[in-house]
Amino acid sequence: MDIALRYDPGAKRFDLRLEGGDLLADEGLETAVLLSLFTDRRALLEDRLPDGSSDRRGYWADAYRDRRHGSRLWLLHREKAEEDVRRRAREYAEEALAWLIEDGIAESVEVEARHVRFDTLGLRVVIRRGGRELLEGQYDYVWRNAA
Repeated sequence: MDIALRYDPGAKRFDLRLEGGDLLADEGLETAVLLSLFTDRRALLEDRLPDGSSDRRGYWADAYRDRRHGSRLWLLHREKAEEDVRRRAREYAEEALAWLIEDGIAESVEVEARHVRFDTLGLRVVIRRGGRELLEGQYDYVWRNAA
């Protein structure tokens, strides 16, 4: 069991889930998906950084791990709502969640990305194992695009 997290896309932050003043717990999958999607993964050398800097970001603990954690969704921070951005968002989310298949937690991870509003990208994630659905979630990624 993990402490359950809630993502507030409008405020662009995570918060602990509470009920009646008590911390809620989950089986770990929902929280793992949230952390995988919304933790900044280190940019690849060939990635164009949104602010023109040389900061490739990344999760600090990756220095001690064999594989990267998080997603490269942050690279879309200033992008326009175009088809290429939607496609890249789906690829970045699939990359972030690939560990679920590698670790045998899921047999399949399906991601759909769509433009919800000019500054919001909607991600629908479906995770399956053993012919049954383990999780279906809708997640909004909000950014400041270069409209």
